[in-house]
Amino acid sequence: MTIPAHTIRTALRATAAGFGAALALTACAHGGGGYAHGSASSGTRAGTARTGAAVKVTVTETEFALKLSRSSFAPGTYTFVADDAGHVTHALSVDGPGVRDARTPDLRKGQKAALTVTLEKGTYDLYCPVDGHRQLGMEQHIHVG
Repeated sequence: MTIPAHTIRTALRATAAGFGAALALTACAHGGGGYAHGSASSGTRAGTARTGAAVKVTVTETEFALKLSRSSFAPGTYTFVADDAGHVTHALSVDGPGVRDARTPDLRKGQKAALTVTLEKGTYDLYCPVDGHRQLGMEQHIHVG
């Protein structure tokens, strides 16, 4: 059986259009603005906080320290924006009640990544999961009350 050339061209155009739409949707789903978005690991709940939208907290990462833009936390949803201001690769991980191993991808100097988690009452560890960095001081404990 021979398939007419115009049928093949039509099928190829439809496939290309579908592929282009899928790429556009993927780009929108992963956000823009220069941020790499962390994945939601087990126990991580993204969504709206009891008081509204997620609260943004910048976490500046250098050799070998984490500096948070705020020190007081109430239960709710937070977007931690990891900013690698150092000279080597860093990342950000969050562990605590209801959040286990939520993390950003590895970041090079000058890169940023956003990680959204919902924090309950309790104590959380924020740290750089890159080999050995946590032990060198890249760790902060926050209390959510």
